Amino acid sequence: MSTLPGPPQATDASALLPMLHAIQDELGYVPAARVPAIAAALNISRAEVHGVLTYYPHFRAHAPGRHVVQVCRAEACQACGGNELLDHVERRLGCRAGQTRADGAVTVEAVYCLGLCASSPAIQVDDRLHARVDAARFDRIAAALESTR
Repeated sequence: MSTLPGPPQATDASALLPMLHAIQDELGYVPAARVPAIAAALNISRAEVHGVLTYYPHFRAHAPGRHVVQVCRAEACQACGGNELLDHVERRLGCRAGQTRADGAVTVEAVYCLGLCASSPAIQVDDRLHARVDAARFDRIAAALESTR
């Protein structure tokens, strides 16, 4: 008596985003080496996992610096000087948005809405939000970061 294989295993793609968030929360990024295991665990293709990782700018493919500075680029922040603030942050920290400084101390990221639209421009440093940030205020925040090396 032969046994026939059962129906194809159902996928659980709905668990993908929570799983990616959990990995990034733990490691600070989602290593490419984890993609096959994620795909296998959820019974989805590696291409599907990769597609989600590259679609959402929140997910990082590489380890961030010791500190992550996120500068809001949404319309409200742009209207209140966010573009100039990002230029200042890049000059002050010595790296461009989307990069980590060579010494690994800081990563600068452009993000789209930190939820502080009425208090623009806004940034987030590590897990702390800062509202109504101008160049002088950012310089004080950056000085505090540099003192915690």
